[in-house]
Amino acid sequence: MILRFLIIISVMFSLPLSAQTIDTAATAALVIDYDTGAVLLEKNADEPIPPASMSKLMTLNMLFEAIQEERVSLDDTFPVSENAHGYPGSTMFLETRHNPTVRDLIRGIVVLSGNDACIVVAEHLAGSEGAFAYQMTERARELGMTGSTFANSTGWPAESHRMSARDLVFLAQRMLGEFGEHYSFFAEREFTWNGITQPNRNPLLYSSIAGDGLKTGHTEEAGYGLVGSAVRDGRRIVFMITGLQSTADRTNESERIAAWAFREFENVTFFDADTVVAQADVWLGAEQQVGLVADEEILATLPRGRAADATARVVYDGPIAAPIAAGQHIADLLIETPGVGTMTIPLLAETDVAEGGPMTRIVSSAGLLASHAFDSMFGSD
Repeated sequence: MILRFLIIISVMFSLPLSAQTIDTAATAALVIDYDTGAVLLEKNADEPIPPASMSKLMTLNMLFEAIQEERVSLDDTFPVSENAHGYPGSTMFLETRHNPTVRDLIRGIVVLSGNDACIVVAEHLAGSEGAFAYQMTERARELGMTGSTFANSTGWPAESHRMSARDLVFLAQRMLGEFGEHYSFFAEREFTWNGITQPNRNPLLYSSIAGDGLKTGHTEEAGYGLVGSAVRDGRRIVFMITGLQSTADRTNESERIAAWAFREFENVTFFDADTVVAQADVWLGAEQQVGLVADEEILATLPRGRAADATARVVYDGPIAAPIAAGQHIADLLIETPGVGTMTIPLLAETDVAEGGPMTRIVSSAGLLASHAFDSMFGSD
């Protein structure tokens, strides 16, 4: 008989403050804690909206994947077409006589938001920008980015060019995690090409909130937006805002939201890595129970002062039939905080548990028969 087991774990902390909510003038926004994935603020986060140049993160994703798969290298050079050279909007000032390296093009996209650099990348990787946009959309679907469709590589206004705040934050997380070796490009404050030095437009790089990168965007349709990340005291947040009315509004709102996220929330350690969180019952095993552990430190992002309100529950279908392999996912830890939501962490078997011998099977079977007989005679709840 398989039953749903629930184990309540007491987690008590004593902290002095409580988090305060925040409103934003942005038309869409999402703020998360990078380490835990906790959502601190969301507003129209799943609505497909015009992303402007923030969608260049997807162009970079495609390029970084090509580097990761060794289809191109940072030192490869790409030709510049007349189409790329004449593309309107933000520019790296590429000319058809140039042969920029991939490293140069990354800086042209990240630091200068160069539309010409994006076209060069698109044409080299896919043959044409149209084919590249199709590949971007297909790859977005594979990555679970359900709010994104792409008409170009640049973010140039188009009715079918849309992304959600959630998808943009997801891409920012990929830049930090999957492609972390390239993340330092986002912190560069200026880049010189063709004798012209241009600054990075990301206001976080010049603020006091310890911002270290990602991408701005602006069109008349989209307003002023930013996908940003900042670190304070070892804790990183990632956020997206858009629809602001000016560069000043974008700067002020990004600084205000980041300061709020650091001030009002903190990460609390519930269990260290490999700590036995609970024991799960085993069926027909050489051992009656097996320890449940997480493969990494268990953190939860909580409003300051709300840690005492958190509850932790271990849930599994059991008893768990032997054999059990160490590292096997057999339970989940649910950490719940009122007003914050539920965080789910997979729990793994601490050790191997072999099948029990004949006597174990006889005793277990006899116990099960006795339980059934008792239930049939006296009923069960």
